[in-house]
Amino acid sequence: MKKAFITKEKAEEIAKQFPTPFYVYDEKGMRDNAEAVKKAFSWNPGFREYFAVKANPNPFILDILKEYDCGTDCSSLIELQISHALDFDGTHIMFSSNDTPFEEYEYACKIGAIINLDDITHIDFCEKACGGKLPETMSCRFNPGGVFTLSNGIMDNPGDAKYGMTREQIAEAYKIMMSKGVKHFGIHAFLASNTVTNEYYGKLAGQLFELAVELKKETGADIKFINLSGGVGIAYRPDQTPNDIAVIGENVRKVYEEILVPAGMDDISIYTEMGRFMMAPYGAVVTRAIHEKHIYKEYIGVDACAANLMRPAIYGAYHHITVLGKEDAATDHKYDVTGSLCENCDKFAIDRDLPEIEMGDLLFIHDAGAHGYSMGYNYNGRLHCAEILLREDGSFKKIRRAETPMDYYATFDEFPVYEKLKAEN
Repeated sequence: MKKAFITKEKAEEIAKQFPTPFYVYDEKGMRDNAEAVKKAFSWNPGFREYFAVKANPNPFILDILKEYDCGTDCSSLIELQISHALDFDGTHIMFSSNDTPFEEYEYACKIGAIINLDDITHIDFCEKACGGKLPETMSCRFNPGGVFTLSNGIMDNPGDAKYGMTREQIAEAYKIMMSKGVKHFGIHAFLASNTVTNEYYGKLAGQLFELAVELKKETGADIKFINLSGGVGIAYRPDQTPNDIAVIGENVRKVYEEILVPAGMDDISIYTEMGRFMMAPYGAVVTRAIHEKHIYKEYIGVDACAANLMRPAIYGAYHHITVLGKEDAATDHKYDVTGSLCENCDKFAIDRDLPEIEMGDLLFIHDAGAHGYSMGYNYNGRLHCAEILLREDGSFKKIRRAETPMDYYATFDEFPVYEKLKAEN
């Protein structure tokens, strides 16, 4: 059974200051998890988790993770700028982008970030952006093609993904970059998303470790790190067994000792870029039931919508829902839980068994700490809600204010209508 990390009483206390809907984050949960990740890979002296900023770019959260020596995995100029403003040094910033604009390589080079090239054709482009000289350390993203499978039935299709280089290209890229003065290298790959199994990282690591040994023999490159990227998922559904990061870390250690140690490559650092695993369970949307509808189905309308949390609408993703204060009540009512957008996919749950919901009840939508707020948008003129940090001592702090109509109108400032809107707000 999934349990909310906040009580109805605490949620109502927050709602008095910050009206629903709002995001709330569990500081203790994220700290405990960051410590567990660090411990799981402590066998590797150079280990570092580069948190995927795209999952949750809130500076307060990034600052907490920084305390555990986490770096940031960035994919855009904005994410690079946030990381730099938080005083992450270049060695703690991984720039893993694709179809990358010139100015983004330029800025990454300026702040000393580790650049992870997505394609062999980017080498000369990146070199120009870096002022005619590539950094001494570079990484390349590998795509093995084909279909990636695990024994528990998880499957993904790297061969149909736009990311990374082929086996032949990555070897050639190393040679080209070595001729241009690059001295140290990394390997990066992402082969499957949201894997709820302890098997994934070990299997991926085995492939990348073997590739590292081959590349070392073929090119003579000094490979300093292997980045397992993300893909470690969470148990969104209550009947799923969560990943055990200690077991995952041990699985990677085993293949490290089987493949890299005998090859004399036991000084390679292991990096990860987890976003979902680091943050998803420690964030939630708190929303209030404001309407009920009885037609061909039973509907509960809430004051949040897909503009606040779009995963269910675009992926059909499951997010568990707890009706705060009714955790022990019988789930003997079947509802679609919907938002207000003019789209029929704006549903947080379809045919979900829940306790009887009364108007004014608070619903806690679980596992929204990653790819939740960061994927929000303004369709129908809906505004981004506030983000609240629930501190370890039970107090709470606003870490992002809710948008106002004037935030939405700000980019209309070249038009006469802007002044009229400003006068109304």
